[in-house]
Amino acid sequence: MTFTDLGLDAHLVSRLNRLGFTQPTPIQTQAIPQALQGKDVLGIAQTGTGKTAAFGLPLVAALSTEKARPAARAVHGLVLAPTRELATQIVTTLDALTDSLRITLVVGGKSINAQVSKLARGTDILVATPGRLIDLMDRRAVDLSQTRFLVLDEADQMLDIGFVHALRRIAPRLRKERQTMMFSATMPKQIADLARDYLTDPVRVEISPPGRAADKVAQSVHFVTKEEKQTLLIDLLDGHRDDRALVFSRTKHGAERLMKQLERAGFAAASIHGNKSQGQRDRALAAFRAGSVRVLVATDVAARGIDIPDVGHVYNFDLPNVPESYVHRIGRTARAGRGGRAVAFCTADEMGELRAIEKVLGNRVEVAGGTPWSGQRDTQKPMAKRRPRRRPSRRPARLAA
Repeated sequence: MTFTDLGLDAHLVSRLNRLGFTQPTPIQTQAIPQALQGKDVLGIAQTGTGKTAAFGLPLVAALSTEKARPAARAVHGLVLAPTRELATQIVTTLDALTDSLRITLVVGGKSINAQVSKLARGTDILVATPGRLIDLMDRRAVDLSQTRFLVLDEADQMLDIGFVHALRRIAPRLRKERQTMMFSATMPKQIADLARDYLTDPVRVEISPPGRAADKVAQSVHFVTKEEKQTLLIDLLDGHRDDRALVFSRTKHGAERLMKQLERAGFAAASIHGNKSQGQRDRALAAFRAGSVRVLVATDVAARGIDIPDVGHVYNFDLPNVPESYVHRIGRTARAGRGGRAVAFCTADEMGELRAIEKVLGNRVEVAGGTPWSGQRDTQKPMAKRRPRRRPSRRPARLAA
């Protein structure tokens, strides 16, 4: 199967060839022909499978045939994404696909006045985070009445940021006669409800079962005390200092504290989280991509915005409260056909999270170290109040306050 077989025009296929893309991924193979026919599409596929091009190519193909340029403040195609990082990544991909279309990015953390000025000229494709788009709507800086294409990317994560309420404000501003595409890594009930409310007779394209992790990710879990986590992480990182590693922390303060501990241990580390400015986050990602930073500590704000093919290891220093977030986290490795490793740390009070993750995965995570707390990974009783017996002689120093 080639991109030509999917129905894309020769000019776009030639551009893909120059970019080094000659063979579509499974999600692209199934979604692009349906989208080119103008059908609404509901795409379910794990991260790293090429979903951006699956909606980006049909969007560029359709809008490239438009003879009239967008009017002032008007938008012809709208892409909504949950995070600044993902929105920026989408714009990078779309920019590579076309020279003729005007593509505009609007996200929080950037000058809203500069964004108002860009929108004043009109834009073919607007890529936005929901909150900033509503800010611009309130200022009457954007006109969505001519928007004929709507894309909701990583819709399941947007549910966590109050996206349903935002969509109820945004959708009525768009043309009723439009094509809508929604892509998600998982398929909780809320996504099915969104599809029913905002898509018309959608074609469902599902590449892998909801929650299934990338096939080439080797997953493992260590059962440790909270005090042992830092020492274990340093020991494991020390075994592959030349590789890029992404470490996930549950909290912003925890991520920053852990990053400083890793720096003291001699690692080239950086952090991204909600307390960082957009400029700081952009610089940290750029350094990680360039290789001057080898360990990036992040909260879930980064789980869907990092598209770096050679991240060899993902560490879940803290297990996420939402099991689907685990899938998104480990999807940062094993990208573009490569392999990768995902290592989780589990304390006694995280056994409930581990059980929920394994339920979503449909598999047990291989034990790499320690013993499941109380030997009861199958129990339904909460483990949060149980404290493990500690051995003072083996206990490492606590993390610095």
